[in-house]
Amino acid sequence: MLKATKDKLLPTAIIGSVPRPSWYTENLRGRSFTEAMGDSAYREQYLDAIQCQIGAQERAGLDIITDGDSRFDLEVGGRSWFSYVSERIGGLGPVSKRSRWLDYQEVRRGHILRELDEVYRPPRVVGAVTPGPLEYTEVWKMAQRMTPRPVKLGAIASGSLIHLLWNEHYATDHDLVMDLAKIMNREYRELAEAGAGLIQIEEPPIHFAACTGTGTPPVRLREMVAEFNAEVDGVQTEIWAHTCWGNANQQAGFWDVPTYEKALPYLSELAADVVTFECATTDGRDFPLLGRWETGKKIGIGVINHTITTVEPASVVADRIRRALEHIPVERLVIVTDCGFGREGLSRRIAFYKCVALVQGTNIVRRELGLPEAAVPAENNGLDLMES
Repeated sequence: MLKATKDKLLPTAIIGSVPRPSWYTENLRGRSFTEAMGDSAYREQYLDAIQCQIGAQERAGLDIITDGDSRFDLEVGGRSWFSYVSERIGGLGPVSKRSRWLDYQEVRRGHILRELDEVYRPPRVVGAVTPGPLEYTEVWKMAQRMTPRPVKLGAIASGSLIHLLWNEHYATDHDLVMDLAKIMNREYRELAEAGAGLIQIEEPPIHFAACTGTGTPPVRLREMVAEFNAEVDGVQTEIWAHTCWGNANQQAGFWDVPTYEKALPYLSELAADVVTFECATTDGRDFPLLGRWETGKKIGIGVINHTITTVEPASVVADRIRRALEHIPVERLVIVTDCGFGREGLSRRIAFYKCVALVQGTNIVRRELGLPEAAVPAENNGLDLMES
């Protein structure tokens, strides 16, 4: 169900996270979001932070806004992407010293991702998982009331969450994920009913499973599709499925980035309106492949690399969009970043100017196609402090 991108040509958005302001030092530390909002110190910092995040994206001219994932605690390597959920649902026990986080990657000792594996500390699944105070609707409301633009709430897919859980209760991964999907589905239905224009399900691991390692059996890949679809079943709003190749501590999961080719037949079956793809790290290598993909879904192409500090020139962004348009119709193209900007790897300033470059590059192509351009207040319109 298209809502936020319906009838919009070349809409722009970032995937999600934005680096925290340095003064945002409060954390939820396991509390529910609404409980923490009664803590005056947390409330002040949180509200100021999301105002900063939203205001920066509006200054950049983005069409779709996020709250920067500001609900997440500041933890090593973005651990809170997982732990926000695992700290709030039932059925989990003490943490395990074993982890499955690197299931689809081979990483040598001494690499930064092995260090992250030390601190991710998966909780044990000791009983049936039960709902808890995820409060996605309340999180979204706090941000949406600060802007007239649609706010996209993104949350970890159940299929990805299991890589930071240690299952000691369920017979199979599929059984565990399907119970997690029921919990998420309830949250997403409530969020859609509250008026959210789009919900982003992040990193369903289908592309990792299909395209890396020795290969996952088709029967398991079909289960992964069923898991995603159960998570969004009956959710009456626009659904995005975000795929990329890793973003822990702003680290790409692969030096040689895989192609999505083997995953496309399965991604076709997802009950999603938009599927996003990491394309900036490969400079659009998969554009011809995506053009041949037989699907009616919109395609979000990453044109900004989240793993490098250099801000892409607008001309580079525009070139990537032009080359994508050689294969993908303009009415099906959404312009995004490869992934979020994280909370440790980039500075706020770099993340901001990457957003600006994304819109400036899109505006170049819009101008060439005779489409309306987005206002970019960050261009200052002659209000620079120094004369050029």
